[in-house]
Amino acid sequence: MSDNSLSETLHQLMHTYTNLLLEGIRQQGVDLSVTNIRTLKGVCYNPKSTALSISKHMQRDKAQITRALNDLLAAELILKTDNPLDGRSQLLQLTPKGEAIMAKLDVAEEWAKGQLTQDLSPVDLALFFRVSRTMIDNVNNNKITDK
Repeated sequence: MSDNSLSETLHQLMHTYTNLLLEGIRQQGVDLSVTNIRTLKGVCYNPKSTALSISKHMQRDKAQITRALNDLLAAELILKTDNPLDGRSQLLQLTPKGEAIMAKLDVAEEWAKGQLTQDLSPVDLALFFRVSRTMIDNVNNNKITDK
């Protein structure tokens, strides 16, 4: 496979997955921006998260994450509590309403995954995961060694 066809295949796969995921989210009636969804997931999957920790994890500007967090606070999907270890920051957690949105996002992701993998065997999927993980690790390992 040439580099161009690899690039095109990866590009098409990324856009296909994104479009499926957005369709699944629409079907679930979730009306949040992609940044707000990613930020909400950051709060959900990272216990004791703060605005700074989410910003670093998502590799986004803290001001952008702060805006997303303010949207999520206004929508009553998250709440802030004082950080007992650092008085300058606040810990973030989901509200019951935020947990309900996360359940809908999980359904949307499962639907998208099912659409993409419906004709793949477990062996095919295992190979895909192995190759994908190797490609990701190649880049991440090169970032570490290039510094």
